[in-house]
Amino acid sequence: MNKILPSNIDNTFRGRKVALWFFYLITAVTVVRSCIHIFKYDGGAQSIATIPLDTYTDAGAATVILIFSYWGLSQLMFGLIQVIAALRYKSLIPLMYLFMVFEYVGRFGISLFKPIETTGQAPGGIANIVLPFVCFIMFLLSINESKK
Repeated sequence: MNKILPSNIDNTFRGRKVALWFFYLITAVTVVRSCIHIFKYDGGAQSIATIPLDTYTDAGAATVILIFSYWGLSQLMFGLIQVIAALRYKSLIPLMYLFMVFEYVGRFGISLFKPIETTGQAPGGIANIVLPFVCFIMFLLSINESKK
């Protein structure tokens, strides 16, 4: 438990290097993805997630775009916490991996109960299936102390 919630939060990463490098990669992806949701004209809803906004009323499409922008802001906040962990508090990376597993499993579960109509397969749809497993493996590697 001390590896997940360390009593001393410092900038020492004790796990396997692959877990650290993957954390850097997933952090960059999180920040970029969040900015797309915030700043892209459609929030990525139609252009990436293939939600047929052009079949919605203008107000309906605007609502979906706004919700994607709000989601982007939430993702950006989490991404900035990841950046802080990556730059200053590496001992929290195992905990960050557990948060990512929870988020991706939660997304997948919610999409089963609240599906949305799309015209294709969005990249996020595939990620929601693959990334929980990858992040869990990276979590295990992040708590497995590296032999130096």
